[in-house]
Parts: sequence; C-alpha cells; structure tokens
Amino acid sequence: MAVVDHEGAVVRANDALGALLGTEPAALRRRPAADLVDLASDSRTWHSYRQVLDNRRARFRCTRRLKHADGRTVWAEVTVAPVPGSGDILLSVTDISDRRELQARLRHLQMHDSVTLLPNRALFFERLASALESASGGMGAFDPATRPYGDAGAGGGAGGAADSRADGVVDGGARRRGDGRTGRIGLCYLDLDGFKAVNDTLGHRTGDRLLAAVASRLTECAEHDEHDDRTGGGGHLVARLGGDEFAVLVEDSTGTEQLAGLARRILAALQRPFDLAGQRLSMSASIGVVERAAEGTTPTGLMQAADTTLYWAKADGKARWTLFDPERNAHRMTRQALSSTLRPAVEREEFVLQYQPLVGMADGVVRGVEALVRWNHPQFGTLAPNRFVGIAEEDGSIVQLGRWVLRTACRQARRWQLDHPGVAPLFVSVNVAVRQVWDSDLVADVAGILAETGLAPDLLQLELTESAVMGSAGRPLQALQALSNMGVRIAIDDFGTGYSNLAYLSRLPVSVLKLDGSFVRGFRYDEGVHPSPADETIVEALVQLAHRLGLTVTAECVETSGQAARLQRIGCDTGQGWLFSRPVAPERIAEMIVALDTSRVTPGA
Repeated sequence: MAVVDHEGAVVRANDALGALLGTEPAALRRRPAADLVDLASDSRTWHSYRQVLDNRRARFRCTRRLKHADGRTVWAEVTVAPVPGSGDILLSVTDISDRRELQARLRHLQMHDSVTLLPNRALFFERLASALESASGGMGAFDPATRPYGDAGAGGGAGGAADSRADGVVDGGARRRGDGRTGRIGLCYLDLDGFKAVNDTLGHRTGDRLLAAVASRLTECAEHDEHDDRTGGGGHLVARLGGDEFAVLVEDSTGTEQLAGLARRILAALQRPFDLAGQRLSMSASIGVVERAAEGTTPTGLMQAADTTLYWAKADGKARWTLFDPERNAHRMTRQALSSTLRPAVEREEFVLQYQPLVGMADGVVRGVEALVRWNHPQFGTLAPNRFVGIAEEDGSIVQLGRWVLRTACRQARRWQLDHPGVAPLFVSVNVAVRQVWDSDLVADVAGILAETGLAPDLLQLELTESAVMGSAGRPLQALQALSNMGVRIAIDDFGTGYSNLAYLSRLPVSVLKLDGSFVRGFRYDEGVHPSPADETIVEALVQLAHRLGLTVTAECVETSGQAARLQRIGCDTGQGWLFSRPVAPERIAEMIVALDTSRVTPGA
C-alpha cells in the first residue's frame, strides 16, 4: 500500500509495495503514484484517478500490467480511495498474476479442442469477428481474460483498453499487421470425405488419432502459407469446428490465388496416406473457399457462403476445392425463394395459363392447344415452367399445381366450346408429371374435373415424358389404362430423347407421339447449315411406325415453312411451334377459333 497526497505524490509506502515493484519503499517517496502503477497511459483511467484525488469520486479500481525491476510482468489490481478523516488517498496494489495465469489456462482449455489441441469453434468465431472488425478499421477485439475486475460503474472499464493493447490479439500467436493491410479476409472450410466410416469400422480412438494427424498437416500448410513471401504474410488460424470439420482463416488475404494455392496444398497434404499405430489410411477432403473484402462482411455471412461452397464441392464429386461463385449462389437463393413460396402461390392465384396451338400439317387448321403454365412471381416477374416445375416435383407441390392446371385448362376448353358452338371444339393438352401419377389419385382427379367442367373426355389429352412412362408398371400403368378407358388421350412428350425402346408403345395406352424438337431442328435450311438427311429418315420411320400402331404424330418446335413442308411430306399429323403461334392468352385462341371458317391459320401469327 501507499499513502498519496492530493497532488498524486507518494507520501509513504509499505514494504509489500516495494517488494511488488522491486525497490525500497523509501525510494518511492515523492514519486508520482500514477507513474508507479501506469495510471496515465490512457485518458479514461487518468481522468478517473484525478477525480478521486480531487474528491469528486469516492473510489476507483482497475487492472494494470506492471513491470518488476527484474523485467518480469506483474498483473495487479489497483484500487484508489480516500482515507476517511485524514484527507489522504490510499493506493492499494494487489498481485493477481497467479489468478491471471489460472484464468489463462482455463480459457485455453475452454477455447481449444481436446483431441487436436487446435482452437475450437468458440475461439474461431471470436477471432473471425475480431479480424473482420480490425480489417475494417475498427478497434479490434480483446481477450476476455484481461477484463478488469472490480466494482461495476466504478471505473473498472478504464483499464480494459490498456489491457487489450498490452495483450495484443486473441490467442496471442497470431500477428496483427499495421502497415500494408489488404482489408480482405479468406476462409478454407473443409470436412473429411468418409470420416464416419473410419469411426464406424476402426473405432473412435483411431478416428481421434486421424483427426489429430489431420490437424498437424493443416497447421503445416497454414505455416507454409504464412511464410510464403508471395502471400504477404497475413495471420492464419487453423481451427476444428466440430466433428470432422476444420477451418483455416486467412487474415489480410492477398486474393483468391492465395486461397486457391492454400486449398491445393491442403488437398495434397491430406491425400498422403496416414500411418496411425499400425493402421494405414487414405483420406481426402472437400473444401469450400471464400475470399472477400472484410468491410461489410459479417461472420454469419462469411460462414454461410463457406458452408454453401463446401456443399458444392461435395456435390461436384468430393476430394476437391470449390471457390465461392456469386452467380451460382444467387441461383441457389432464387431456387430456395421459389421453393418456399410455391405452394402459397397456387392459393394466391399467381399462376396463369397460356396456350399454344396444335395445327394440322395437311390443312393448317387448329386442332387443339397445349396448356403452358406461367408464374407471375411478385419478385422475379413472369417465370417459365423450367424455372419452377422441377422444384415443384421435388417438394411434391406439383400435385397441387398440376390439379390447378388441369382444372383451369379444362374449364377454358369448355368455355371456348360453349362460346363457339358452330366450330369443331378444340382439344386441350395438359402436361402431367410422373409424381402426379404416384402421389395423387390422378384418375379420380381427371374424372372429377371433367364432370365439374362438362368437358368431354376425348377433348382432353395428357402428356407424359418418354422417360416417365418407360418401364411403367403397377399403379402408373393402371392409371394410364384407366384414363384411356375413360376416353382421355395419352401423349408421349419429347419422344426420341429417352430410352427409345419402341416395345412399350404396343403395351401402353398411348394415342399420340410428340417428336422432340431436336429432330425437327435438323430440317432447317439456315445460312451455312444444311438439313440432316439422317434426321428426316428417322422421323419418317417413326411416323410410319406410329401410324401402323394406330398413333398420331405431333412435331414440336416447327419454326419455318420449310420444316412444315418436309414434315407434311413425310406424313406428320400435327405441328406445334412459332411458325404457327407462340404461347398466347386465351383471348388470342378465341380469335383463332373465330377465324377457323377460313380453315387455315396464317403462318407467323
């Protein structure tokens, strides 16, 4: 202890204070107390200390790091308070070095993985937050072990800033660069391919040995990268985030080239066999690599990007590294947004149908229309089926959506029939996903909708893809047979792109083949492009076969009059494509029906 006057000078000091500072108590007299225990190193601490000296504050406490005369560091808790009735100030200094050392040990145990001895998830995120703040120009984080002790609101926080500066950075081993910072941060996020099999077959003890060996190789890779002159020497942190997941954080990244080089080195290091107590194991890893400006980046955002990129690496085949791609991520985010809003969109009536005419190749008369669904999305605008039908099939909402399309199309076909009684009614063709056959009672749905709308069964055509009907057996085959018995026509869409096993045509209740547009495109006479004789031969053979089986043939993607003429010559029954009309609103189809008395649709309408 020491007694201090109101000017801040030591009046007298006891032997314990002299021993703590490594000097004789008499040598401390008349010396400024603030110099002895480092109270003037920052303005907040100095201000609080002066308030006690001036009788404007009752007490002040902080934690300081002092230098002993022999050069060693002493952590001390400093308390400054008036001595009642004397007018003097009492300076009390307590050695808390042992307490600090214990706290540091406990913190190390708390913040490090017991198997690999690497920093754990908690320390990784603390370091990541600190790195982002520091690289963005902030003050940086401080080690919680240096938090000052004492009375809340009594100036204890004043010592925190000084403690932080003295300690440097969290986990003390990482370097903070002053000049030449890049303001960027990089992350290699990885997990081991097939690690669960190691635990399941060889046991957790071998698994733990493998994790420790992996940690050692990751650390070597990170140290090599840190000391590589080409990388700029930014600080690296290798951490185990849990299970077989690891991360290598690169502060002051110099760009994606550095991160890619580090990822390649890690892959090569982990693909070398591991010798573990007589067990020789081969291992690989998948790595997601993210590199970006620190400013505006959050720990959560960086880890989400890394997690997504790691998933891509796994999905692309494992044993590889993948760099974060903003465009690919935007597509994923859009897909997720569409998936989450698809079911409610049906109830909100965000879907509409357009109709594309199916035209007789011999006379140009509209025979029917194909119903094509569009999604008027409030955020992404009008979406074609290829943007959302696959998602609907994956999550099962295709059943609800398909039922709405079927009902809407049948209702519209019946309305045209009633509005134009003097014209032969058009049939309507509706696409059906194979999941609708499996996950719903399609036969009951069709029967109910036909009864509800009053549309005759022979005016409804259901289209299924070739791959969907190939090998149909059990419920799908029974459903198709029941629909055919009802009078509904069954069409195979995109014929020629699937298995092309013609045997199934004789046993399935199919009425129509729709030739894939790839065949028809081979008929075009474009500049520098000549039609394919092979395509014409194949189409002609398919048409003849279909006719022998009692089927009609529709050609898709008819775009030119030359294609139409050749398709007509080889006997194709109907055509569909932009030569005749793009998909249009129901009102435009009504206009075509009115014009049917001319028995021809003007090409290019």
